[in-house]
Amino acid sequence: MTDTTHGPADPSCPGGAASLGDGLRFSFGTLTVLRVRVTRWDRAAARGGMLCAPLAGAVVGVCAAALGVLLLFLGGGPMLAAVATVAVPAALTRGLHLDGLADTADGLGSAKPAEDALRIMKRSDIGPFGVISLVLVLLAQTAVLYELYAASPWRGAVAAGVAAVTARLALTLASRAEVPAARPDGLGAAVAGVVPVRAAAAAVAITAAVCAAAGALFGPYAAVHHALAPPAALAASELLLRRCLLRFGGVTGDVFGALAETSATATLLVLALG
Repeated sequence: MTDTTHGPADPSCPGGAASLGDGLRFSFGTLTVLRVRVTRWDRAAARGGMLCAPLAGAVVGVCAAALGVLLLFLGGGPMLAAVATVAVPAALTRGLHLDGLADTADGLGSAKPAEDALRIMKRSDIGPFGVISLVLVLLAQTAVLYELYAASPWRGAVAAGVAAVTARLALTLASRAEVPAARPDGLGAAVAGVVPVRAAAAAVAITAAVCAAAGALFGPYAAVHHALAPPAALAASELLLRRCLLRFGGVTGDVFGALAETSATATLLVLALG
């Protein structure tokens, strides 16, 4: 997913502060399939990239919502719109977040020491814990979006956008200072600990404000509801993060995928239960 020739710790990458463009390229180049050339692969660019992760989520969410609404206006039912909306983020990430969810579930469910669990996560096959996790998460996301699209095309569309943004915001928080990498290579090693805690907190506040503005389209109660959905979902992903830190000793690219899918699902559940 990254169009770059540099490795996670390539010393030939330029030093100094990264520009907004560097951060955006890092974010879109690593978190989406969009053809973006990542010109810097160092800590500064990673910091900007992970702070820009919610923006990548916004683009994914808009694409997912647009397809769902389009299908509804073309005469498709809410179930078709829900399935399409769930499929778009998978397509725009080549299914890597879902794959990360499955691998992390297998690693956590293996009850093996950290080193062996990490080896299980690197294997190409998916075990029973991974399959069960994938089925339940995809069913939950589709069921919630079906209900919201059935109520209103725009409620489903906004929920899809909020879920996608919150999913990537979880990655910003997982990249905060003092969160170590479980391996010396890979995406986890590239972004672990790069985001200052205050910057991560600011990203949460800004995202909640934007989600509140989106929810305000449906009234003041909905504004509050949509503002609370991201923090509630992030609390769920934080529990998973802490579990992974205890089991694996740090984060990996697979853990990031699992956090994204957990946050997206939790966001949708909070919006549906309101």
